[in-house]
Amino acid sequence: MSLAFDEYPNPGAPTLVLVHGFTQNGRCWGDLPARLAQRFRVLTVDAPGHGRTPATHDRSDLVEAARLIGEAGGRARYLGYSMGGRMCLQLACDRPDLVEQLVLVGATPGLADPAARAERRAADERLAGDLLESGLPAFLDRWLALPLFAGLTAAAAARPERLQNRPEGLASSLRRCGTGTQDPLWERLDRLTMPVLLLAGSEDAKFAAEARAMLDRLPAGHCATHALVEGAGHTAHLEQPDAFLATLERWWAASGPA
Repeated sequence: MSLAFDEYPNPGAPTLVLVHGFTQNGRCWGDLPARLAQRFRVLTVDAPGHGRTPATHDRSDLVEAARLIGEAGGRARYLGYSMGGRMCLQLACDRPDLVEQLVLVGATPGLADPAARAERRAADERLAGDLLESGLPAFLDRWLALPLFAGLTAAAAARPERLQNRPEGLASSLRRCGTGTQDPLWERLDRLTMPVLLLAGSEDAKFAAEARAMLDRLPAGHCATHALVEGAGHTAHLEQPDAFLATLERWWAASGPA
């Protein structure tokens, strides 16, 4: 069984696949899919361990998650946020023939330092244990209270939709798809040839710096762009959706959605 997804049809239009962040699912994009469907056929997938995707995929690591996303979306444009961005980047590295354009929001190629990976792996293991012990509602209370998500309104946080996830699936995602277990992709960035847009919120200093560092690793002369969404933090697409879409429109006008 493949990944679960929702489709926003637009006959004859190119396909755009949206891949969400950790604890979210395909119904956590607000009104962005409907707005993007004016230009694209939009697919919002449920990543392994999330939403309605079968529990048989809970054991997927990042490489397998990327493969399943590519299987669901086929040759398309891919837009991923945070964890979903890492999955889309993995797909672009492994199957560049499937990725026509790549948009990464608040994403990273991983942790290059082995000690940092080990530390993050241990932290994710503690988080997974806490999630399974305390239950999803209490875990989400703590997760959404992190400074990383301070810019989210209650509606944009989509807590009811996040509660549709399974604790066991989320715990497995932490353990198997976190940056602690991910093989870093920094050394593979110079092989990407598709147009790439690297986005971060202007107030998300960590991931804005990651985006700038990624831009430096892409091939010279490559059709790649780094942009900041003003007035936004880590969840730039949900905090400032109008500015986010305007940034996408400017990039599409320059690079062409083909």
